[in-house]
Amino acid sequence: MLKKIHCYQLVLTLLLSGCASQPIEHNEVTNNSSQPVLPQALPESQPQPLLNNSFPEPSHPYYADTISGDFGQSIELHQFIDKMVTKHGFSSTYLNGLFSQAQRLEQVINLESPAPYQGPSKPRLGSWTRYRNKFLTAEHIKHGVEFWRNNAQAVQLASQTYGVDPEYIVAIIGVETYFGRNIGKTKIIDALSTLAFATHRRAKYFSSELEHYLLMTREQHYEPRQPVGSWAGAMGLGQFMPSSFRKLAVDFDHNGRCDIWQPTDAIGSVAHYFAKHGWQRQRPVTQPSRPSNNESVIELSTYQGSEFWQIHPNFKVIKRYNNSNKYAMAVHQLAQAIKQRYL
Repeated sequence: MLKKIHCYQLVLTLLLSGCASQPIEHNEVTNNSSQPVLPQALPESQPQPLLNNSFPEPSHPYYADTISGDFGQSIELHQFIDKMVTKHGFSSTYLNGLFSQAQRLEQVINLESPAPYQGPSKPRLGSWTRYRNKFLTAEHIKHGVEFWRNNAQAVQLASQTYGVDPEYIVAIIGVETYFGRNIGKTKIIDALSTLAFATHRRAKYFSSELEHYLLMTREQHYEPRQPVGSWAGAMGLGQFMPSSFRKLAVDFDHNGRCDIWQPTDAIGSVAHYFAKHGWQRQRPVTQPSRPSNNESVIELSTYQGSEFWQIHPNFKVIKRYNNSNKYAMAVHQLAQAIKQRYL
């Protein structure tokens, strides 16, 4: 049940202190319909991180003198642990024990470094139509209206607090995770460990995200093998990467924890993301146009020919979430469809 949200201005200002720069690209989000295990806090009886950012050693469940398991021979992991100890004050025995349980995921490796495509060339005609049809469905609109109604108080307060039109908060969650139905079920630490220490194309980026992830679990008191998400490490209803979480996630229900796997905090965090990137409330996003060489006019391919759209600053804000014209247009059109049905 949605926890009662404080509406006084003094409390609202506290929301601006985020707990978590950008979410991972949308094509890197795993869609799994099965219900995942959501992250939980460390039990009361379990040792908590110390104030000086170091962990108690022997009594902690992730205690080990050396690293074993799938990544035990990884030089990169040993270097990473050394950095976490010297830079952030983690205990090496804690990290040794934690990473001894990390699993190397072959599916993640294959998704990050797929074999070259050798099939027939994909037609460009109708690319926008095909993309649009994934998200502008009767079921998406129906579930979007339901999500909005079930979380109306949080959506309204987030809209007022951050100055973001409510339908776009809802639509982002719809495009990213089908309103929480497809948040992914891959353990984040396994995904990021695999990407950081068993792949090469973006290993540096994923090593940085793993660093943020460990800091996130320490700051929020998450059991580090609990949080789940996409194969690329994106989390929650809004699919935030750990760096985005630490910069932009908010404790919108004021229960002492940023929990973007739950609707209230996810709604507040998405609105905060838009606000930080310059959203202008009740300003246009895009509108039909004619062919033009102006960079503010984009072209989208349908089976009937090309569509041309004049885009405005808010459209570019959506693209900060995912740098794709088709993605931003899908969010916009889903937002408008849900709003029309909701009102």
